[in-house]
Amino acid sequence: MSEVKKIATRVSYGNALAEYGAEYENLVVLDADLAGATQTGIFKKAFSERHIDCGIAECNMAGIAAGLATTGKIPFMSSFAMFAAGRAFEQVRNSIGYPHLNVKIGATHAGISVGEDGASHQCCEDVALMRTIPGMTVIVPSDDIEAKAAVKAAIEFEGPCYLRFGRLAVPVINDNDEYKFEIGKGIVLREGKDVTLIASGLEVAETLEAAKMLEADGVDAKVINIHTIKPLDEDLVLEAAKQTGKVVTVEEHSVIGGLGSAVCDLLSEKCPTKVLKIGVEDTFGESGPAVELIKKYGLDAASIYQKVKNFI
Repeated sequence: MSEVKKIATRVSYGNALAEYGAEYENLVVLDADLAGATQTGIFKKAFSERHIDCGIAECNMAGIAAGLATTGKIPFMSSFAMFAAGRAFEQVRNSIGYPHLNVKIGATHAGISVGEDGASHQCCEDVALMRTIPGMTVIVPSDDIEAKAAVKAAIEFEGPCYLRFGRLAVPVINDNDEYKFEIGKGIVLREGKDVTLIASGLEVAETLEAAKMLEADGVDAKVINIHTIKPLDEDLVLEAAKQTGKVVTVEEHSVIGGLGSAVCDLLSEKCPTKVLKIGVEDTFGESGPAVELIKKYGLDAASIYQKVKNFI
C-alpha cells in the first residue's frame, strides 16, 4: 500500500501565492520578518518587487495592507496566527474590517500543532477572534489541495478574508476529480445515518479515520468538511442535523468561539440538536512534538472515535 502524501498547508499557501502571482499582477504579499516560516519566501523569490517585509510589526503591516487595498492591490498580509489575529486584532478590526477592505490575512502556524514553539505561539483563539469582526470571511483548509483552492478563491473574492494554515504536514485527502472549493459551502466526504461529524483543518483527516473506526463498530457516521467557518454552510449543517439527530464538531481550536460555537449558534436557533464539541478545552497548550500534542489534547483519530462512541 502506497504511503499517503503529506504536506503542511503553510507550504501550500506559499506555493499558491507564487503560482497565482503571475496571473494576478495586482497581488502583493506582506510579511513580518517570517517569510521563511510562512513560506511567502517562495513568492518573494519569484516576485521580489511585490513582496514587502514589514519587520516584526504586524500592527503596522495591517495598516500597510489596508492602504494598498485602497489603491486596487490585493494584499496578503502574512504572519503566525498568534500575531496576525492576536497581536494585530485592533488594526485588523478598525483598519481592514471596519472599512471592509479587500485584504487577505494569511495566518500560519495555528493551533496546538505548532508543537515545540509552545503555548505562546499555539494560537487556538484566532477563529473566535476573526468570527467576531463584521464582514470577515474565515477559511480553514484541510489539506494541500484545499489550501491552494482557498487562496485562489480569496484572491477572486471581494472583501476581507482570514485564511488559517498549519505547520504540521497533513494527509492530502481531496485529490479527486469531484473536489470543488466554494467559499461558504461545506463538503460531504462520507454519508451516514447515525451521527454527523463536522470537522475543519487538519482534523478533517483525523475525523475520516475515526469514522472508519466507528464503522467497524457498526456506527454509520456522516463526515462533513466545513472549510469556511464564516459564512457557515447553514443549509448543509441543518440538513445533516435533521438526518442524524446527533452532531459532533472537531477542530484544532478552542471549543469556545470556533467551528463548534458556530454550529451550536445555528442549531440552537433553527434545529435544536444534541451536540458534542471536540477541540482544545479551556486551557493553554504546551511545548512538545506536534503529533504527540494532538494525541494528548484528544484531537487524534483514536480519541475522536472514543469520544463519539461515548457521546452516542
